[in-house]
Amino acid sequence: FATRPQLLLADEPTGNLDAETGRAVIELMFSLNREVGTTLILVTHDEALARRCDRVLRMNAGRLAEVAQAA
Repeated sequence: FATRPQLLLADEPTGNLDAETGRAVIELMFSLNREVGTTLILVTHDEALARRCDRVLRMNAGRLAEVAQAA
């Protein structure tokens, strides 16, 4: 994060982390998104994490099945 990237890709960023470390990583990524304007693309099965995003794209059997705005 030190280089302030324009784009950050995160594939299951909390999948192998304990709950506390996972929360810290997520907060850091969303902070970078808000404060620096970094585009953040997350791939996750975590519905709670997906709800925090501005836009949610869902895949079903390798195809884009639904495009929904996050609540």
